[in-house]
Amino acid sequence: MLDRAYLPADDSTPLVEITVGDLLRQRAGEHPDRLALIGTRHGSGVELRLTYAELLAEAERVATGLSRLAAPGSFVALWAPNVVEWPMIQYGAALAGVTLVALNPVLRQAELEYALRHSRATVLLHADSSRTYDMATVAKQLGEQIPELTVLSLSETDRWRPAEPDPAVLAAAPTDPAAPVMLQYTSGTTGRPKGVLLRHRSLVNVAKLTMEAIDVEAGAVGLNPLPMFHTASCVIGTLGPLWIGGTEILIEQFDPVGVLDAMRRENVTVLFYVPAVLGALLEVQRSSTEPAPRLRTVLGGASNVSPTMIEAAERVFGAAVINLFGQTELAPVLTATRPTDSRSDQLQTVGHPLPQVDVKIVDPATGEVVPLDTPGEICARGYQQLIEYLHDPQATAATVDAEGFVHTGDLGTMDSRGYIRLTGRLKELIIRKGENIAPAEIESCLAELEFVIDAAVVGIPDETLGELVAAVVRVRGAEPADLRERLIAHCRERLSPYKLPARWFVTTDFPLTPTQKVQKFKLVQSITEGELRELV
Repeated sequence: MLDRAYLPADDSTPLVEITVGDLLRQRAGEHPDRLALIGTRHGSGVELRLTYAELLAEAERVATGLSRLAAPGSFVALWAPNVVEWPMIQYGAALAGVTLVALNPVLRQAELEYALRHSRATVLLHADSSRTYDMATVAKQLGEQIPELTVLSLSETDRWRPAEPDPAVLAAAPTDPAAPVMLQYTSGTTGRPKGVLLRHRSLVNVAKLTMEAIDVEAGAVGLNPLPMFHTASCVIGTLGPLWIGGTEILIEQFDPVGVLDAMRRENVTVLFYVPAVLGALLEVQRSSTEPAPRLRTVLGGASNVSPTMIEAAERVFGAAVINLFGQTELAPVLTATRPTDSRSDQLQTVGHPLPQVDVKIVDPATGEVVPLDTPGEICARGYQQLIEYLHDPQATAATVDAEGFVHTGDLGTMDSRGYIRLTGRLKELIIRKGENIAPAEIESCLAELEFVIDAAVVGIPDETLGELVAAVVRVRGAEPADLRERLIAHCRERLSPYKLPARWFVTTDFPLTPTQKVQKFKLVQSITEGELRELV
């Protein structure tokens, strides 16, 4: 039992020292004829179903093509939605020894230009379009503005995926698991995005330890509707199935009806989710005449997952709902609930840290480790942490302390067993009359109400109190005439008076980051500019 909020690493579960490419080679050797990947082709939308042997062959062809376009150790950018070429290029880049720059397909020209110039990418592989966005035109214009950049459409397969692999390239594939393999850009909601540089070892072992911790069965069929440019998708949703020798079904554009149909048709047992995705699936299934698909594991997180949503998913899909917590800088999983956890732990915590990582919770003001069950900033040190923020030593030094711990910016408590409860974001703390108020606690309270789909709590400036607590809700069905009174009554029963929101607003949609987190600064802006409807 712990006597303070510091949990040493559990080293009883070993790490594996292999690269992403070597892991694919292992699985192809073990299960050559097993279905590895289902997805849609770029341009045509035709479904492609690849066995492990076929996926490795595709990756080796990609590695050959990339080796002719970029030097080992250089940066190759991929700007595309969830087409089947995405994981093929991910594996091919790993075999070629280049660092893949994962880019959000909705980036506008200035945002894309920033990422390409900042990363110093020498190659840009791009989709021609995503939904109605003309990506080809944007990519062409940037190619003219950045002469050192080779710009290739995914349609130009002969240039980046030749017909035959080069044995010399494959023989020279990297073997050092400490080498960089991927660059991920943060959401950039409070400033310029930072480039998070990650190792082979980090990605492979996060996938391994996450799948092992939650006991996902070998060979499971997993459905991945999450955007591939983010680690939740390209690590947990892609390397996770690879670790267990399973099948990844990659969804190009999320549509809850289509996803539910695919889950039934393909006998899916594992669903990767963020709350917005899971909530949409539950809403559609609620009104569907089709039977709900039966799952074994629903796996995800990215923000506080309400007990109401967890219980609904268990009831509808018959699955164990696993709540993960982490961030891109941790590749991305730090903690997970387990199927064997108590009911309270499953509903109220983000679980216990994965093996091989030290975790501490510190006072943000002093940096000292706090007592048990005391809120503070969650910090972690281990194999999965970022190498650095690329070209930004100041940001790296501000995030990684002198003892090597990554400061996550997330607030939480640790109990004597090492289980962690989230209490909010350091930058989101509302300070009202000197009292620190964590929005996550109020949001969880509001999520208990059946008619509340989503809730977000923010602080808005007030001359007298410093900040006022404001709540924005999205409601299900017809809005009750006494909505404000019902919200207040519910919170008053469960929260201290100083935490009770002073102002209440209703919206039909929240502004979201690409990883489906609410952009609270935009909510504050909408409130101050009178754009949201206030309940009075």
